[in-house]
Amino acid sequence: MQPEPRPSTRLDKWLWHARFFKTRGLAAGQVTGGQVRVNGTRAAKPAQQVGPGDVLTFAQGSQVRVVRILGIGTRRGPAPEARTLYEDMTPPAPQDADPPNPRYEGKGRPTKRDRRKLFPDGSGTLE
Repeated sequence: MQPEPRPSTRLDKWLWHARFFKTRGLAAGQVTGGQVRVNGTRAAKPAQQVGPGDVLTFAQGSQVRVVRILGIGTRRGPAPEARTLYEDMTPPAPQDADPPNPRYEGKGRPTKRDRRKLFPDGSGTLE
């Protein structure tokens, strides 16, 4: 008796089904550009077969995503359905990042008086 074959699909198609990329062409471009790793090795072709249990590492915007495939999608459905296809293993972003620049809450450029309130030491910076 032969074991059942593992369900699999194309890498670019799975990334599109899971809604990581807006089009399948963008997903294929990331793969051919060497931006996607499957189980730690760089994916060479968008047609590479992936299935449940594989771990994908890829850049999405300025963030590096790490996901484990849980299922193969049959269609590109709504976002809640797409979230069931993977487990997000991305480490949380560090909270010690630089503080955001101060913003003037009024309209237009702050006056000299407002700037004195923002920077009481007169340095022009928060540090």
